[in-house]
Amino acid sequence: MKRLASSLILLGCVFTLWTALQPNLAAAATASDAVRSFYQTLQYNMQNGPSLGQQGRVARLAPVVPRVFDIPYMTQLAVGSTAWATLPDQQRQQVMQAFEHYVTAVYAERFDKYSGERLDVIGEQPTGYGTLVKTQIVKADGEPVSLNYLMVNGSGGPQVGDVYLSGTISELAARRADFSSTLRTQGVPGLIAALNKKALTLAPALSGSSSAPR
Repeated sequence: MKRLASSLILLGCVFTLWTALQPNLAAAATASDAVRSFYQTLQYNMQNGPSLGQQGRVARLAPVVPRVFDIPYMTQLAVGSTAWATLPDQQRQQVMQAFEHYVTAVYAERFDKYSGERLDVIGEQPTGYGTLVKTQIVKADGEPVSLNYLMVNGSGGPQVGDVYLSGTISELAARRADFSSTLRTQGVPGLIAALNKKALTLAPALSGSSSAPR
């Protein structure tokens, strides 16, 4: 009886814990909630930017970026399908890793201090490529800046496939032109080195960068 009672108590604890976790699990089930989760990390980094320092901000983003962003999808689009198809698996992994480090460094640099900004998710719009999550970064003076995320079905559910600055300017399209030029002149090793260099260049600038997301 004692063993049965103990088992029932343990089962009850497990069920209670599982029930308590359900809102969190559901929170990551939609495209908008995936962006909200990412914004929570950015908000924390902004509000604690000076005390965290550059390494602290990068450290908090490092596990979040590959969960929120579909890095393989984004890297392939940024490099270009034709060039991507010619890369061996090892080089693909190296490029994806360098791109992930670069994305992490960019967001650590852009969202480094807090002066009253709000990061608001304002709605969703279905598209032929995925779900467009519309957001606004509201500056301290009340000026809203549109920043939209194209969410695709990644390995972890809805994940970011592209980011649209000012609401309509594809960040991946801009990166593709840069990456293509580097690939033509320096090859894959040059692209990997360039991405790593950009990430390292952003890191020293973190502590002295301006606070407003750009």
